Amino acid sequence: MEALLGNEAVRALAVRFGRTRTKAALRRACDLLRRGALPDEAALVDSAARELGLRGPAGPRRVVNATGVLLHTNLGRAPLAEAALQAVREAAGYCTLEYEPESGRRGRRGDHVVPLVLELFAPDREDLDAALTTNTAAALLLAFDTVANGRPVAVSRGELVAIGGDFRVPSILARSGATLAEVGTTNKTTREDYEAALDAGAAAILKVHPSNYRIVGFTQEVGLAELGEVARHAGVPLVFDAGSGAPRRFAEPGLADQPVPLEALEAGADLVCFSGDKTLGGPQTGILLGLSPLIARANANPLARALRPDKLVLAALAATLELHLSGREGEVPFHRMLRLTLESLDARAARVVSAALEQGYGADVIASIAVAGGGSGTESTLPSRAVALRHPACSADALAARLRALDVPIVGRVSEDRLVLDLRTVAPEEDALLVAALKELTSPT
Repeated sequence: MEALLGNEAVRALAVRFGRTRTKAALRRACDLLRRGALPDEAALVDSAARELGLRGPAGPRRVVNATGVLLHTNLGRAPLAEAALQAVREAAGYCTLEYEPESGRRGRRGDHVVPLVLELFAPDREDLDAALTTNTAAALLLAFDTVANGRPVAVSRGELVAIGGDFRVPSILARSGATLAEVGTTNKTTREDYEAALDAGAAAILKVHPSNYRIVGFTQEVGLAELGEVARHAGVPLVFDAGSGAPRRFAEPGLADQPVPLEALEAGADLVCFSGDKTLGGPQTGILLGLSPLIARANANPLARALRPDKLVLAALAATLELHLSGREGEVPFHRMLRLTLESLDARAARVVSAALEQGYGADVIASIAVAGGGSGTESTLPSRAVALRHPACSADALAARLRALDVPIVGRVSEDRLVLDLRTVAPEEDALLVAALKELTSPT
């Protein structure tokens, strides 16, 4: 091994990939040589070099999202605006995270962002405050550890949701130290059900926005306004898990039912939990907005420190909030994607199709349906345009796999033996990447 490490080519590998990784690759190549799978020492070094060269970059890497799902959880949900990326770069080194340059004294990290949250989501409401966490589940955990630790929380059986693979309302309640007081049935919950739970000792009420599911038919639920009356009469807090949150109602019909946190608070909620990386279009963050005394208790909770976001998240969130406050939300990629016209999508798709036809693909512009995704509404469909691809020497599944294997993976969907690339979720400047990729794969096998 020492002789191998003295080889000039191997020394170059060690400089590039590190001595430990290079030795590990050489050991595996030596094993192949001993088993006769390699002819000689030169082939051994080549084998180690190939293995090391196949290592992908560390951490998550960029992809082109051509799925038509705007907030694709597996692909990182909301892409950040350029202003947010610049803010992250500014904060990546030394920064004013907990420092006041004017006084030279220690500051509080929330002071950079909380005033912006209040200005956007609760203007002119001096009785409200906000706390920030790593995500919405953390905000819910902090809320119930603060207001109901060791005591029951009344929640409808129809709202004990599981979202994605890991978020389950009962599990969050259990970890907060609160216990679960299930009320009503899966399809019907009445005011009297909540009142009975409060009479039995429940210390809070939880209302959960259904996000990506609906129960229809013979159903009944208690709205926030009525639940607020019940909570006030009992002297307990009402917590609303909104999932996603927007400062105002969306114009898009499929997103019109998305919660507006201030409306929820005005209807009767005392605390509202929502996400920064869904319809707001920022980084993964949990926002807890509510009555100042409750937020003060939450911020004083030791869990608040464990669940707080870091400087990079705060920088990106602050920049995203500034875009909304300055009327530039069109620069936030999620909102930009919502506003794309079919005419612009048609023109872009036609150019990609033309390039694909030149490379021997069968290609068409087709009507498509994009969705908001990320648990943001069950009816959040958006008309879109897509490029449908076929190749005579390659199946749609194989073509999709080859596109995913590129240095910058391109992720589409397969439908009716065609690879479909929905352009609503592809940034206009990424069209050139699609064209270049199709040229690179012009002879799939």
